[in-house]
This record gives sequence, structure tokens and C-alpha cells, in this order.
Amino acid sequence: MSQAVRTRPEGSGQPLSEAYDTALLDLDGVVYAGGSAIAHAVDSLAVARAGGMHLAYVTNNALRTPDTVAEHLTELGIPTGADDVITSAQAVARLISEQVSAGARVLVIGGEGLRVALRERGLTPVESADDDPAAVVQGFGGPDLAWGRFAEASYAVARGVPWFASNTDLTIPSGRGIAPGNGAAVEVVRIATGAEPQVAGKPLPPMHRETIIRTGAKRPLVVGDRLDTDIEGAFNGGVDSLLVLTGVTDGARLLAAPPRHRPTFVDADLRGLLTGQPEVTADGAGFRCGGFTATAAADRLELEGDGEALDGLRALCAAAWTAAGDGSCALDGGKALARLGL
Repeated sequence: MSQAVRTRPEGSGQPLSEAYDTALLDLDGVVYAGGSAIAHAVDSLAVARAGGMHLAYVTNNALRTPDTVAEHLTELGIPTGADDVITSAQAVARLISEQVSAGARVLVIGGEGLRVALRERGLTPVESADDDPAAVVQGFGGPDLAWGRFAEASYAVARGVPWFASNTDLTIPSGRGIAPGNGAAVEVVRIATGAEPQVAGKPLPPMHRETIIRTGAKRPLVVGDRLDTDIEGAFNGGVDSLLVLTGVTDGARLLAAPPRHRPTFVDADLRGLLTGQPEVTADGAGFRCGGFTATAAADRLELEGDGEALDGLRALCAAAWTAAGDGSCALDGGKALARLGL
């Protein structure tokens, strides 16, 4: 079933924490960065939880177990149980279990998170292509993953063993900057074998299915900082999304977003869960939000008025997305964004 093309961020008369029963929260760039809580995250989540919103934490990082993630969040001041954490390791383990026999051996190229998830599904992790695996699974293994592990995966995949990947994020944030992610490691095996893996993580349906199974959410809101994983995952799952600007997405990327990367709502940080969202309305040839009006000229986006910078960004999104239709906006928004300090 095709979805209507979103041409502007939506408004909400209710706080988002009341309009939705469950927040499906990304971690890196949303809740924490470099291991430390992002400004306003702890207090905002506490208020949302106290108001009755179920908080679930959804990550493409397959290295850490749900217990480890929950412990970290709790140490940051966000009380969390392991059942509140959903990982791409869990999603890929379920995907594998549906295609191999019970107790089957699975060659693991990755960390403890994958091994725990496989055992949860009744599968047996093994370490060598010579252990007669029924599948190969590849997930982020941390910076110390030995090069020989990629060779082990390649040997098995070249023999025709089905290949699975927890996710294909090319990069991952670290305390020192941007580092290669699991997608970069997957490329190593792809180049060596010419094969293609089945992928479970965001933005693909197996990850969304896993979150709904585990949370029981009836009206979920995906909250993320990445257009190509979090927001596209919400689009693929047919649910609403909130983009927060505390991670990798900047104003220019947002204005150029194709339909599958356009969030339902846009806000600065997780305080956006606790408020309504302003409407963007048509205003002559342009779009108005708060005190700003944005229009699409022949080769650029123009912005008039004054007020909250985020209102200006929302208005610009409407002008850019409407002009782009079902494509990506190529109009220059640099001057308008600079005026907003974005």
C-alpha cells in the first residue's frame, strides 16, 4: 500500500507523549553521545515516563546485550530494564531462526550481543566455517574485531552458506569522531564473495517487526536523529516519527530529504516529546510556521519573518518538500539556514 508523499511537518495539539503510547527511541545521537547523556534527555524521558508513555530503546548496534545497554542507561539516570531494549541482534536472530532448523549452528562474526540473541532463539553460535554452520551472521564487533573473522565469514559464504547481517550502517559515532560501522565490515565480505546478505536492522521491516513484537505498541512514535535509518524505518513501518537535531542530521540534509526520509515532526531535542507541535500552513505561495514564511524561488529557498529558529526550519521544510514532490529538493537553502543559525 503506497503512502501519501509528506510535503510538510505535521502539527499536534497534544504533547507527543500523550498522543502516542510508546516512544521507540534510538540511542546514539538521541539519548546519549560518546557515552554521556545528551542535554535534556534524562529529564525529558522521566517526565514522559511519569505521564504514562512507554519508553523503548531501539539500536542497530549488535555488540552490546540488552542487559548491558539497560545498565548503561540506568547509570545515566534513565531507569531501564533489559526488556525495554531492542537490538538489531535480536531482529536478525529471529530472522535466522525462521529459516533454519531448531538448534542449528550459526557462524558468528561479531560480539556478545549476537551470541546472546542467537541463544535466545535456540540457535548455537560457532566460530569457524569448518563447524558446519547453517548460517553466517555478521554484526558490529567493536574496534578490536580481528581481520581473520572476515576471512572466516567469506569462506562460509563462498560455500553457499546463507549470510545475514544485523545492519549495514556504514558509520558509528564514537567519543573521538565517526568510526567505521558494521556496514563497512559487511562490504569486506561482499567484495570477497560477491554475495548479498539478508539484513535485519533499521530501516528494514524485520527491525520494526521486532520492536512491535517486544513492546506491544499500538500507537508508536519513532524518535531518531538519522534520516536513513530511524526516519526511513518509521516510513517503512507506516508509523509516525520525530527527528531530533542532537545527532547527525543538519538542516541542509533535512531540506533535501526524499519522501522516505521526511519525519512527521521536527524538534531540537527530547523536550519535543513533552510539547505539542506547531502547524505549518499554506500562506499564499509560501508556507508559514510561527513568525516565519518560507517560499521556493527559481533556484533557492527564501525565508521572511522572525521568531523561533525551529519554526523557520519547519516552514523551510514545507517549501522544500513541496517543491521536490517525490524527489529530493535541490534548491539552495544555505542563506535561509544561516539566518536561523542552523
